[in-house]
Amino acid sequence: MSNNSNQLRAFAMLGLVMLCWAGNSIIGRAVRFDIPPSSLAFGRWLLALIVLLPFAWSSLRRERSLIRQNWKMIVLLGLFGIAAFNTLLYTGLRYTTATNALLLQSAVPALVLILDRLLFRTRAHPLQLAGVFFSVLGVTIIVFDGDPAAALRLHLGTGDLWILASVLVWSLYTVLLRKKPVIAPINLVVCTFAVGVIVLAPFAAWEWSQGQVVQWKLSTVGAYLYVALFSSVLAYFIYNWAAGVVGPARAGQAITLLPIFGAFLSALLLGEKLYSYHFAGMASILAGIAFGALSARQSAAANVPLAQDKAGR
Repeated sequence: MSNNSNQLRAFAMLGLVMLCWAGNSIIGRAVRFDIPPSSLAFGRWLLALIVLLPFAWSSLRRERSLIRQNWKMIVLLGLFGIAAFNTLLYTGLRYTTATNALLLQSAVPALVLILDRLLFRTRAHPLQLAGVFFSVLGVTIIVFDGDPAAALRLHLGTGDLWILASVLVWSLYTVLLRKKPVIAPINLVVCTFAVGVIVLAPFAAWEWSQGQVVQWKLSTVGAYLYVALFSSVLAYFIYNWAAGVVGPARAGQAITLLPIFGAFLSALLLGEKLYSYHFAGMASILAGIAFGALSARQSAAANVPLAQDKAGR
């Protein structure tokens, strides 16, 4: 498969990841009164780890020396991308509005570019910058219902600060993926999931000691199954691979697809209406993704290393 084809495939698969994560946010909001945030995150990663461990066991044994050599980076990735991000997100979803959450998450592409520049001295392609601009513009149109004056009425509360913290740690995770150890993908996922389980266990135990327990019923079981299998196992395999193909900045830009999928899922599952500003925002977001894909193709055609190559060798 050619480099260009591999990049296009990565962008397409990132769309699937964002669909899974849009469902994750909807579920996190829906079960906020039935599952405490740390318990949701802990159960998510524990179940995902149980599912994957039998398939990864022999591979883990073969690469145990490499895993020991790279334990520091594995722990960092586990802390940022597994333990911290999801707990902060689920906590924020208990208190903030969907509008504020979507706006703050749209900061990921720009923040990834900034962190990539600060940590690894990576320069963004001009088309890449244009892509981030149009993607963020599209999210802003959707979030503010096509009304620029609504930005003046934006209020950031406690929940928004939790979401903002989750945005920061996810951006760090995305940038640090360029330094992920050269081990089998399933080993990286299993090890980072294990870090998340270990870190989250005392926080979940504290919630239980405070009487914040899971309200077990069919909907909460279904929520755990979805966030473990689709938002964790499937999505993280694809995201880690795609970030290695197109670079962290372009992978981070894909998160602006969340409001598109969120709008369609809300219309499909909750009966909410779609308006003209939704489609205007979607067009701008898709234009931004297209600019990002075009910048990747031009970089490859000019034999200019992509972001992940510059810092990964």
